[in-house]
Amino acid sequence: MGGANHSLLSGFLLLGFSDQPRLERALFGVVLLLYLMTLLGNSAIILVSLLDPKLHTPMYFFLSHLSFLDLCFTTGILPQLLVHLGSSDKSISYGGCVAQLYVSLVLGSTECVLLAVMSYDRYVAVCRPLHYTLVMHPRLCHSLVATAWLSGVATTLVQSTLTLRLPFCGHRHVDHFFCEVPMLIKLACVDTTFNEAELFVASVLFLVLPLSLILVSYGHIAQAVLRIRSAAGRPKAFGTCSSHLLVVTVFYGTIIFMYLQPAWSRSKDKGKFVSLFYTVVTPVLNPLIYTLRNQEVKTALRKLWGRPYD
Repeated sequence: MGGANHSLLSGFLLLGFSDQPRLERALFGVVLLLYLMTLLGNSAIILVSLLDPKLHTPMYFFLSHLSFLDLCFTTGILPQLLVHLGSSDKSISYGGCVAQLYVSLVLGSTECVLLAVMSYDRYVAVCRPLHYTLVMHPRLCHSLVATAWLSGVATTLVQSTLTLRLPFCGHRHVDHFFCEVPMLIKLACVDTTFNEAELFVASVLFLVLPLSLILVSYGHIAQAVLRIRSAAGRPKAFGTCSSHLLVVTVFYGTIIFMYLQPAWSRSKDKGKFVSLFYTVVTPVLNPLIYTLRNQEVKTALRKLWGRPYD
């Protein structure tokens, strides 16, 4: 029992990229730059969504929540990663690991559902434009966001609690750069078939199901766009959805690669770089995609900064 609880007292060692010192030095600068860009970009989106009355619409309400999720998600992981990349000390306390596990899983699961909610918003905007304001009324928008958050919290309470109940028998070396469910399951010194099955079911519910709803929504959107006879109408309709579709592709592509692989087939190095992509790159891509491809946001940013419109 003492060996099983040893990790509770001494915490864990996040090995990360410690076997590649040169890569660590390069990653420190890249991660720091992208983290600062994430803070700036997502804060700007939240700010303009709140301050510009023209952006007080369901689309930007959901987008501001997405930016808030990305801000919290990166802040829960990247500061610790930067400390480890910049020093030889790779330790994290048990409490710190637990906090990182719960926070990252809540926010990641919530984002999965929120992206599906945003695809429904785009479906209504394109396929039922005359009923858009009637369907996407504020009460429904708040209910959809609350559902996303509550579902994220619920699955985290189940997954994280089941994972942390596993005996680690003194195993402290986590071959990853943050505390994530699949990596902690690998540390267990008992049969983890049930935990892996539960992780697979949760992945289907929070990855495959929302992605299926997104694909169905965009299937209807594509049909509606193809029925538009106006040459100018088609690019405009596609423009309202292309940013969201690009974010969905980047986010789900990396997460599915990480969570829906069988445990025996996961490559530790590939897993680290895939995780690095969705924890560092994806959160900074979201504001770039939505600002560079969205004239309304660019106009609001110019107005906020006091610059004249083009």
